[in-house]
Amino acid sequence: MRLHRLAVTAFGPFGGTQTVDFDDLSAAGLFLLHGPTGAGKTSVLDAVCYALYGSVPGARQGGGQGLTLRSDHAAPGTRTEVALELTVAGRRLEITRQPPWERPKKRGTGTTVDKAQTWLREYDTTAGTWKDLSRSHQEIGEEITQLLGMSREQFCQVVLLPQGDFARFLRADAEARGKLLGRLFDTRRFADVEKRLAERRRATETQVRDGDAELLADAHRMQQAAGDAMELPELGPGEPGLAEAVLGAAAVARSTAREQLTVAECTLTAAESAQAAAGRALDDVRELARLQQRHAEARERAARLEEGAGAYREAQALMERARKAEAVAPALDLRESADAEHRQASAAEARARALLPESFADAGVAGLAAAARRATEELGGLDSARRAERRLAELLDERAGLDRQERADADVLQEAEAWLDGWEETRTGLQARIDSAQRAAALAEQLAVRREPARQRLRAARLRDQLTEDTNRAVDRVRRAQEETLRAKQHWLDLKEQRLTGIAAELAANLTDGTPCAVCGATEHPAPARKVAGHVDREAEEDALAAYQRADEQRAEDERRLGAVREALAAATAEAGDTPTDRLAQETDELEKQYAQARQGAADLHSAQEALRQAGHEHERRVAVRQEAAVRTAARVGHRERLERERAALEEELDRARGDLDSVAARAAQLERRTALLTDAADAARVAEDTAQRLKVADARLADAAFRAGFETPQAAAAALLDNASHRELQHRLDTWLHEEAAVRAVLAEADTAAAAGQRPADVASAQQAADEATRRLRDAASAHDAAARRCAELDRLATRATASVRRLAPLREEYDRVARMAGLTAGTSADNERRMRLESYVLAARLEQVAAAATVRLRRMSSGRYTLVHSDDRTGRGRSGLGLHVVDAWTGRERDTATLSGGETFFASLALALGLADVVTDEAGGVRLDTLFIDEGFGSLDDQTLDEVLDVLDSLRERDRSVGIVSHVPDLRRRIHAQLEVVKGRSGSVLRQRGG
Repeated sequence: MRLHRLAVTAFGPFGGTQTVDFDDLSAAGLFLLHGPTGAGKTSVLDAVCYALYGSVPGARQGGGQGLTLRSDHAAPGTRTEVALELTVAGRRLEITRQPPWERPKKRGTGTTVDKAQTWLREYDTTAGTWKDLSRSHQEIGEEITQLLGMSREQFCQVVLLPQGDFARFLRADAEARGKLLGRLFDTRRFADVEKRLAERRRATETQVRDGDAELLADAHRMQQAAGDAMELPELGPGEPGLAEAVLGAAAVARSTAREQLTVAECTLTAAESAQAAAGRALDDVRELARLQQRHAEARERAARLEEGAGAYREAQALMERARKAEAVAPALDLRESADAEHRQASAAEARARALLPESFADAGVAGLAAAARRATEELGGLDSARRAERRLAELLDERAGLDRQERADADVLQEAEAWLDGWEETRTGLQARIDSAQRAAALAEQLAVRREPARQRLRAARLRDQLTEDTNRAVDRVRRAQEETLRAKQHWLDLKEQRLTGIAAELAANLTDGTPCAVCGATEHPAPARKVAGHVDREAEEDALAAYQRADEQRAEDERRLGAVREALAAATAEAGDTPTDRLAQETDELEKQYAQARQGAADLHSAQEALRQAGHEHERRVAVRQEAAVRTAARVGHRERLERERAALEEELDRARGDLDSVAARAAQLERRTALLTDAADAARVAEDTAQRLKVADARLADAAFRAGFETPQAAAAALLDNASHRELQHRLDTWLHEEAAVRAVLAEADTAAAAGQRPADVASAQQAADEATRRLRDAASAHDAAARRCAELDRLATRATASVRRLAPLREEYDRVARMAGLTAGTSADNERRMRLESYVLAARLEQVAAAATVRLRRMSSGRYTLVHSDDRTGRGRSGLGLHVVDAWTGRERDTATLSGGETFFASLALALGLADVVTDEAGGVRLDTLFIDEGFGSLDDQTLDEVLDVLDSLRERDRSVGIVSHVPDLRRRIHAQLEVVKGRSGSVLRQRGG
């Protein structure tokens, strides 16, 4: 990688655009980057890093996504930009980056933030032009990282050599050196491997312990199932031999359980045979007892049948008479039905005759029917009178309706006339409301045009008052800043004068015998000047100068703010004028009140127009209603006359039809009631005659049926007849006696029953006791057999489960042993790791050995062959080994610690170490050539001879076509190195001056 050109604009301390031509500086191989403290030497290196990676090293990045990179000296309209032209991997590229920019808004006040932008271009040597490659931050970052082969941190460690880190590295102990190497080489992946192995060891150990705990739990279950006859191994989870011990104890327990099961099976077979014999004996005794009991019961039942034989014969005779009476039952039922119908018909006839006049008391059926026909004929003659009566009622209702219509029309006419009398006054009032609302709307439009200018003028007046106060405060700040600047400047000039007065003593402080004086060149210094009390050194003068510059910058900033406030005040005054704010506020409030009143008046326009429209519709409706009422009144006069004529004719007809009653309806009701009574009486008399005849026929049939059944009278037949319940009860008694007699005879005829009756009484209790004892012994034997079988099954199940668990844990246990060995080896705790080196330390030791070998090549030249850096992996105390770094002194032939080097020796040793690290990291990053390097401070601690040797070593880098930039304050380097890049700071920002090359 070779840098060609760098351009920065508004970056860090550089307010304007500054350009660095690295091709010109690199022509000599060495170039010097110098300038006063705070001028911006580091910002040049930050710009290179920012162009490549989009960020600067360490805390200098700040917050705000890169907003802090902008120069405070830059003009508001100038955007921060960094452009770097370089060659890497044979490709010439140009990278341009612009960080986020907070700029003034183009419209209005305030600021806005523009996003960061990035461009990547490549030079086409064939066409001789630049071509765009990408504008994506991510794509450009990935492309640059891939080409360089290193991250931002590695770039800063290799290209921007951090001398302070390596000086600390030389004096550090093994632990601190390991942290620094880990940061330089990024060996976190090896630490992650150690951590991952430790985690896997813990995880597999936990799984093995869980599996052993489950295996022990199964062993306890087997011990419980075996009845504590099983002895458990005295081992815990994770201990070796646990699985084999558990499986051996399980095998012994299973063998014992099988022997116990065989004994239980033999005992069960014997108990089953004894229980079967006892059961058969009990069944025989029970059968004998049953037959003896059956025979005794049959004898008792036969005796009871003999005692009830007389009652059985009486029941048979009673059942025979009932069967004969059943033949007379239909005739009895017919006679009772006919008698009931006759009594009911006679009662109905008596009730119907009681409702008739006395003149019909002795009339027969024919007379009653004739009287009913005459009443019906007279009722038919009243139909015409009924129609006339209904029509007369309708006429009266119709005339009443005309009266109601006449009254309603009179009310309508009166209301319409009253409303129409006030129509003109209503119309005039509504039209006046409309005219007033229209005037208010026109006024509101005029006031609306004046509102916004008045509001804008009031806001400008208030801003004018605020800016007036801000201007007064800004004037005070400027005055105080000017006074502070004058005081700081005077203080700086006084200190500068005092220092110039005592400069001889300051130069004399650096004189040594044999060294030429920088003023006169003499090598002897017999009377050097001495510092007096109150002597001012360079640091005090520079502090005073920095204080003066800060005060001057603050004064310029206050003056800039005063100018901005005055410009804003002038703009506000131009818009608001000289009118006081209170008066403008009063005028604006009055205008707002007038506008609100006008808006309120204009709001009534729509409602007034709507009210006028509705009033017009109501006027038209009222006129139409009045006309319709007049037409209806004229039509009712002729209708009323026709109704009166028809009413008179109907009343004359009804007077003739009513007779002495009040109405035709009353006369018709009288005739209808008489007709109904006569008809009912005739029908009841006819039914009574029919039922009397049927009763005579039923009496004759009953007497004949009783005689034929063998009864002397019908009453005797009725007494012998049984109802259904009595008949069923008597039949059941007869059937029960016959069934019992047949059953007793059958039992007494059984041969086995008769034989059992001749034997001794059966002893069921003794046989039952013997059977119960046999059953109990069988139950106990079965329980013992079941327990033994369950024990065997449970032990087999648990043993199978334990065997499967052991097989399942075998690979896991092997993995745990393997992972534990690897974790112990990488963590340095294993006995196989003789030097107790962690994996990360081992890798860092290899890197340190490479760095020491590469650094020794340059260190020998810098120290005139005296010193050599060697790596040591010896242990220190009780700690771990691998990161020791010693220096071999060729003058003494002894190896000693690097912390014993002097300040100058430490510098060139750290420089050699840094250059060696650059070579190692470059090789690790893929062998990308680093043709441009920067080396930080530290040259001031070297004497002239050592400085020459160091510069020779750096100058030898040109042999590898490299250029080295030295960042230093040492004045002697300005004479030795002709190619220089000077950073000059000033009140308006720093500038770059390039010379030599």
